[in-house]
Amino acid sequence: MKRNIVDKIWDAHVVTQKEGHPAVFAIDLLLMHEVTSAQAFQELERRGLSPRHPERILATIDHSIPTRKNRLQIADDAARTQVETLRQNAAQYGLEFYDFDSGDQGIVHVVGPELGATQPGMTIVCGDSHTSTHGAFGALAFGVGTSEVGHVLATGCLLQQKPRTMRVRFSGSPPRGVYAKDIILRLIQELGIGGATGHVIEYTGEAISQMSMEERMTLCNMSIECGARAGLIAPDETTAHYIRGRRFAPQDSDWERAVAHWQSFRSDEGASFDAEVEISLESLSPMATWGTNPGQAIEIREHIPFLRQLPEEERSSAAQALQYIGLEEGTPLAKTPVDWAFIGSCTNGRIEDLRVAAEVLRGKKVNPAVTLYIVPGSERVREQAIAEGLHSIFETAGADFRLPGCSMCLSMNDDTVPSGARCISSSNRNFVGRQGAGSRTHLASPATVAASAIAGSITTAEEI
Repeated sequence: MKRNIVDKIWDAHVVTQKEGHPAVFAIDLLLMHEVTSAQAFQELERRGLSPRHPERILATIDHSIPTRKNRLQIADDAARTQVETLRQNAAQYGLEFYDFDSGDQGIVHVVGPELGATQPGMTIVCGDSHTSTHGAFGALAFGVGTSEVGHVLATGCLLQQKPRTMRVRFSGSPPRGVYAKDIILRLIQELGIGGATGHVIEYTGEAISQMSMEERMTLCNMSIECGARAGLIAPDETTAHYIRGRRFAPQDSDWERAVAHWQSFRSDEGASFDAEVEISLESLSPMATWGTNPGQAIEIREHIPFLRQLPEEERSSAAQALQYIGLEEGTPLAKTPVDWAFIGSCTNGRIEDLRVAAEVLRGKKVNPAVTLYIVPGSERVREQAIAEGLHSIFETAGADFRLPGCSMCLSMNDDTVPSGARCISSSNRNFVGRQGAGSRTHLASPATVAASAIAGSITTAEEI
């Protein structure tokens, strides 16, 4: 029987399956941060339980922490309580925990891969919707609710229904100046924010095989923005090369056995999927969002669509989005003034993203009307950026190069966009108030964000 990659991972992790019931599904790695873990530990304590597999848990702090230089002093009471609670729980149960200045603290979806904890064929969960990032390694990775975090803590398993599958094939190679962020925005534009609901997406095509692991993580990270349960890419030589030598990677004689095992997690030739989509990348140009969800996106060279051009069921929400974002139908997106710019997040806060931004900013200045935050995804990324001299480029250009955390991706910390201000952001969501009450967000690649910060308005790197 021909099986796709999701079938293979699923079959390898079903502990038991009763007809008409969800499967008892084994989880290989539980990632934790300070926001969605406290109630799960409380439930364990209430039931007199301890984590069943503490060796399969990694924890860090990222969401509600400051990214300013004196970040050890957390002014917000709720944020400070969240951090202290995770510290206490990690110490009590002997969990691997990456605190400030450990050398490994950072955004949970950056830290897992860079330590080699994320590996092909694994099942990975976290109380965070963008856990799909880890699918870039050929893992089945998805976000879960806080009660489910408790289930995994206590049992190492979840109750799960087998998801449907979708294969997305990107044909052709993208032009120069087009990045993974542009490609995933193009897919979400095509499918809509609910077009892949209930599915796990496998990404295929020449463009995928040519991508770095950082680009693949960006792509898989935003799979859920078109409704998918998860997104993944079959492991290959690029995957193995990235993992090799990292802290939790297999060592010595175990390495060859692990790679052989990983290679088994590929869709068989002729395997079927519940849905298939093909998108050509040959003529794609840099993308940005114009509305209040990631599906409301266009190429920057295009005009915002007229409402009459949209499907009838989308017109009302599009009209509301335009009113909130302060733009008009049929007008150009390019040259829209911006007040803030943000490069970072679990989508685009890796060293490769910072290198791209540095190339755009080198020898130039951030527009005086724009505040640009550049926030590395982890302490390791920050150290690497400093070692390569990227921080000097950022600071000379007038950007604020900050300490690791989720930062301006979401308004759960000190880094927020003021009400009414417009921000171009390399993060993953542009919902109403996502970056602060009344804030207006446009999603784009790090190259576009850096270029727009220089220009003072939405533009592409090619334009400057």
